[in-house]
Amino acid sequence: MDENIIGLIAGGLTSIAMMPQLIKVIKEKNAEDISVIMLLILISGLSLWVCYGFLKDELPIILSNGFSVLVNLTLLICCFIFKKKC
Repeated sequence: MDENIIGLIAGGLTSIAMMPQLIKVIKEKNAEDISVIMLLILISGLSLWVCYGFLKDELPIILSNGFSVLVNLTLLICCFIFKKKC
């Protein structure tokens, strides 16, 4: 199996890991149990992975981490919208 395929599958699985949490927050309109600090750290790390992917010209790293950044940014925005206190 091509190493890029393995990278895309692995990246795809880890990228969708936060989707159930995001869907739950949106459905329930409740983000009280979500840590904003954790999201900020995670988004920072994922963004650095995207930069690394560009430096190494590695499409699986760029795509999977780029998607993860978008999912987690959306979750962070939901935190500010649905949390009573951030």
